[in-house]
Amino acid sequence: MSISVAVAGASGYAGGEVLRLLSAHPEFDVRTVTAFRSAGERLIDVQPHLRSFAHLRLSETTSATLAGHDVVFLALPHGESGAITADLPDETVVVDCGADHRLTDRAAWDRFYGGDYFGAWTYGLPELLRAASVTDRPAQPDEWRDTGADHPGGADDGKQRALLRGTKRIAVPGCNVTAVTLGIAPGVHAGVVESDDLVAVLSVGPSGAGKKLAPSYLAAEIMGSASAYAVGGTHRHIPEIQQNLRVAGASSVRVSFTPVLVPMARGILATTTARLAPGVGAHDVRWAWEQAYADEPFVHLLPAGQMPRVADTIGANTALIGLAVDESAGRVVTVTALDNLVKGTAGAAIQSANIALGLPEALGLSVNGVAP
Repeated sequence: MSISVAVAGASGYAGGEVLRLLSAHPEFDVRTVTAFRSAGERLIDVQPHLRSFAHLRLSETTSATLAGHDVVFLALPHGESGAITADLPDETVVVDCGADHRLTDRAAWDRFYGGDYFGAWTYGLPELLRAASVTDRPAQPDEWRDTGADHPGGADDGKQRALLRGTKRIAVPGCNVTAVTLGIAPGVHAGVVESDDLVAVLSVGPSGAGKKLAPSYLAAEIMGSASAYAVGGTHRHIPEIQQNLRVAGASSVRVSFTPVLVPMARGILATTTARLAPGVGAHDVRWAWEQAYADEPFVHLLPAGQMPRVADTIGANTALIGLAVDESAGRVVTVTALDNLVKGTAGAAIQSANIALGLPEALGLSVNGVAP
């Protein structure tokens, strides 16, 4: 029996990518798509690349429209999901690709986002390492489960996927957050780097900002140029990165985060550096990352000396990580490439939903990108 699915925000980039991946999923049956301004239009008129969904028409985004499905994916701007999800049935698996349910700290929400705070949900980054001493939990305790070998979903592998098994509410990470977290968390978790002096510089494509019309995203402004934005500790993904690294075991986190808009439609290349912990050598560093990702289907540590390219991740649910030790500077350097719309958003959403429903984690997802 197929699993009925609704996708809210289906007219946008993230919603369209959720649908593209769902089109190849053998268990999910997309029955309803919704939008705000595009409600009433045929989906294919706003997402002409999604030919297999030509029969669907966009409905208005309301709780009533979304209710009655087994799974609801939300791809809405921040501030739009909370009021809708509050009225959805408890038995529905709801996956929010937006920011409304990511942060456990209300003060951080108030500072970086503002508006109503709707509480944190189970965090949808299955590969996130969890320190044994972590005690922080979101506002809804039923959405978080104690880890342990007797976990109802199977043995705990010390990562976030153990908490995703059986949950009904999932918050998908920010795309930049995923790139930085996956890149540096193994070192934090293993204690081979210092977490109070992190520097992250990211090259990002404009699709991460959605379809909104703004001069800074016009082709005439982007082509042949690169520009930094949200500089000086103002980017909304900073508290989420800090939250994740505390989960991984950091007692304190200080990160200088600078995103740079570059002329590629999609993708992120995140260079994150951290000070080596005292007495740590290159062998210790390599071991930490190898142990973290040896069995992961979608996070791949590249061989020593290799660095990833964004082009090799486009269309795939993969994060590729290059690792080096800068001996002269006493720092670890990680370079993480991923597709912001797949592993950074839609792929993570489906991967997490698979886990929550007890399906094979990789179902409907590919590690193969598109080239050239």
